[in-house]
Amino acid sequence: MSIKQLFSLQDQVAIITGAGKGLGRAIALIFAEAGANVVCAARTKSDLDETCELAKAIAVQCNVVDDKALENLVDVTMSEFNRIDIVVNNAGGAFPRSLSDTDGDTYNKDHHFNVTTALNLSRMALPHLSANGSGCIINITSGAARYISSGFLSYSTAKAALTQMTKLLAAELAPSVRVNAIAPGSIMTDALNQFLDDDSRQKMTELTPMKSLGEPIDIAAAALYLASPACHWVTGKIIEVDGGAENSTWPF
Repeated sequence: MSIKQLFSLQDQVAIITGAGKGLGRAIALIFAEAGANVVCAARTKSDLDETCELAKAIAVQCNVVDDKALENLVDVTMSEFNRIDIVVNNAGGAFPRSLSDTDGDTYNKDHHFNVTTALNLSRMALPHLSANGSGCIINITSGAARYISSGFLSYSTAKAALTQMTKLLAAELAPSVRVNAIAPGSIMTDALNQFLDDDSRQKMTELTPMKSLGEPIDIAAAALYLASPACHWVTGKIIEVDGGAENSTWPF
């Protein structure tokens, strides 16, 4: 198999959640360039439309916390392409907050948004992913899953759960469906940039061994590897794309 074939997604069908901007948009663009038919899901229509115009993808407005919306996402994909090969569970996130500001409802909402939604979409897509014996699920977890950092109790715990769920799903679904995850470090997205000024951005950079912050394409490239034939013998693994950071780079 040639290098081009090893990293080709030609004629594969990929669902990507949280594809309106940031990491999801970058993954959608690189998958489309690799030949995939991409279905982009996001809550904000304007962001979603922009991504789909760039990637020549199908847009499905979807709030992943709504099970009916997830069912519709799978139904639309099957209606358009009659197959699903790849699911990227990218939608997620949570605001940093102290323990005193983290009540049970907030904690449960963060867990649902970051973990339960990935479980639900994976479960709904499973019959289609396993149909050809070579399906692929990619979960976007976080370096925060292993870092100890004040203010990230809810988010870090949720991402740690998603990391473990990735390994458990991989064990259960092998060999017909591979399940892996990417754990990003500090990636310059709108979600991160809203918290930073020049001083805090510089501090975060200095705390990163590679002395630079990541870009969405760094995560998209890892996702392409995990989805491609080059990764056909890899499952249950977490790829850490974090500039070498073994501790939190949160600058506050």
